[in-house]
Amino acid sequence: MRAIEITQPGPPDVLQLCERPRPEPKAGELLIKVHAAGINRPDVWQRLGSYAVPKGASDIPGLEIAGEVVGGDLADSGFKIGDMVCALAQGGGYAEYCTAPVEQCLPIPKGLDVVEAASLPETFFTVWSNVFDRVGLTGNETLLVQGGTSGIGVTAIQIATALGHRVFATAGSEEKCRACEVLGAEKGINYKTEDFVEVVKAATNGKGVDVILDIIGGDYVAREINCLADDGRLVFIALAGGNKATLSLGQVMLRRLTITGSTLRARPVAFKAAIADQLRTKVWPLIESGKIKPVVYQTFALEDAAQAHALMESSTHIGKIVLKIV
Repeated sequence: MRAIEITQPGPPDVLQLCERPRPEPKAGELLIKVHAAGINRPDVWQRLGSYAVPKGASDIPGLEIAGEVVGGDLADSGFKIGDMVCALAQGGGYAEYCTAPVEQCLPIPKGLDVVEAASLPETFFTVWSNVFDRVGLTGNETLLVQGGTSGIGVTAIQIATALGHRVFATAGSEEKCRACEVLGAEKGINYKTEDFVEVVKAATNGKGVDVILDIIGGDYVAREINCLADDGRLVFIALAGGNKATLSLGQVMLRRLTITGSTLRARPVAFKAAIADQLRTKVWPLIESGKIKPVVYQTFALEDAAQAHALMESSTHIGKIVLKIV
């Protein structure tokens, strides 16, 4: 099969087309003929040599795919040969064939094509796990999304809005702020010209937000503490601004704040299976009803994966970047 391999750690052009053996599915896995594969920041970190591949996972990048079931452990899977699915993979998505645990495969929501479906798994699993499971956004609580036009951002804004929450989001240009608002955010905040703490406090009568989803870390943390409401929760899923921060532990104690975070790739299949069940029952109907819509910014051919990575690193995109393989 054709695949993209990382020839050595480095810039996008280290991604090269190659021939690899078709993967053999293990017990509990499906073999999927990949029609499209989503691009995510962890793929970039892996290419740079700063994101280790878990033991037993493919060294081929790519954590989310959509395509046709062509083999694997079908017994009691709920799937059959020829079914179209999207899946969260352990790796191997930038290829014509990929395996994924049955429990991490979901039917493509009605009304979506394979490119749109390939843009879902990584961000939807991540957002649901962190915003709704880990820190429990619920009721009439409010959410601030840092990086509102990233793949994670457009997903978090839409899910939270569809479930009835007030959402605020930061972005780096007026165009991106307006895009956040089109997706459902009450206010897009230009972090280059506005103080997100002041904007959020003004919009919430001084209370602050209940939950912040952060992909930045670093010197954002102290400001985020000030932006949280009492009993607020701050959850990290990436650290683009650095992994060290100075903050007031007194505020954490006196205002009963929670600071947490997680990564997804190394978690066991059973953990991801529970997320998949929640997505199928609570989020897939919102997609099928049109309340949530995939945001695909641009597609590339498999052999142009380096160009796709260059676009992601430019941060000029709004939404997801996808490789179209079939």
